[in-house]
Amino acid sequence: MDFRLAAKAFIVGNKKLLVLKRSNYTVQKPGIWELPGGRLELGENPFEGLKREVFEETNLKIKIGAPLSVRHFNRVDGQVITLIIFVCSPKTRKVKLSKEHTEFKWLEIKNAIGIIEKFYNDEIREYKKRFKN
Repeated sequence: MDFRLAAKAFIVGNKKLLVLKRSNYTVQKPGIWELPGGRLELGENPFEGLKREVFEETNLKIKIGAPLSVRHFNRVDGQVITLIIFVCSPKTRKVKLSKEHTEFKWLEIKNAIGIIEKFYNDEIREYKKRFKN
């Protein structure tokens, strides 16, 4: 079995959530709006791996807070993923995207459902419940 650990950042700054639009050439769900982050290297510390992934994708430095959720799913290529999503805050604000993504938006959290991939709707609801946002 091909198994990997992944981490995503639920980055909230000024009560807005950072979402990225995935490039159309990606294997896994091209063109969707998603959270920054991705698969970790084998043996990589999840905190360091998430910081690395977010910096590679957005050029942002982040502060990692509490986990928001842990999910399990199978990628379209058959890889089995355990995904940890952390609430984060930006240490820097200037976004510079990698080639993995074509656009970014800072969304009011109340407006994120319907824009971001529905896979993340549970995290948006959980964040709103926990942080009364």
